[in-house]
Amino acid sequence: MLEVSNLTRYYGGIGAVLDVSFTVRPGEVLGYLGPNGSGKSTTVKMLAGLLPPTRGTIRFGGRNIQDHLLEHKGRVGYVPEEAIVYSYLSAEEYLRLAGRLRGIPEDRLERRIERFLTLFDLTAERHSALATFSKGMRQKVLLSAALLHDPTIVILDEPASGLDVGTMLALRGVVSGLARDGRIVFYSSHEMETVEKVCTRVMILREGRVVADDSVSALRELTKQSSLEDVFTRLAVQEDVGRLADGLLEAMRL
Repeated sequence: MLEVSNLTRYYGGIGAVLDVSFTVRPGEVLGYLGPNGSGKSTTVKMLAGLLPPTRGTIRFGGRNIQDHLLEHKGRVGYVPEEAIVYSYLSAEEYLRLAGRLRGIPEDRLERRIERFLTLFDLTAERHSALATFSKGMRQKVLLSAALLHDPTIVILDEPASGLDVGTMLALRGVVSGLARDGRIVFYSSHEMETVEKVCTRVMILREGRVVADDSVSALRELTKQSSLEDVFTRLAVQEDVGRLADGLLEAMRL
């Protein structure tokens, strides 16, 4: 079980995440939503062990991850928001590097690399430098690297960014399958339709604080809204989106 208590992170004197608490059990998919600048990616980096909290704790199996960072990172599969890779490596080289850092035995690693490249239709480009890959292709490599070591905790930050429709639909199936296998899945995204379909629970963040935490159906009922997008707009979007849209169209015609 992943337990987050009063998680807080400041940058200088600015609070990015403020007293966030939640629990994710094996088999759950927690959707994490919020406008840009609400603290989503900062939360993700702390959960992945890449950024220490200013205050508060993250525990897995009852132990503070900061006391066992290397062990924690070994159980986490992480897809970052930005598809940043070692651009001079090929897809095969990048996955081999990721697998060796995870300590995967060579024969098993090679089988898994071959399978991921085939499933993501990347075999023809396996020896091409990642610098030549499109954003969607790099995202496929990052997804492969995140799942390569059979992680216990899967942390996804905008994982569908740049993916084609078919791969995005397959990703939904993967997330659901990870949950069925008893993994813990943390899914941060702006892509409401996927969140609504695959997440067992949704948290909404605004200005670093949690403003909602419940199932999608319960949130819809509570706010009297027909969709997760409408719930999100009501709870987390401060500007008048209709007026903003009208203003942008008007500005175009000036």
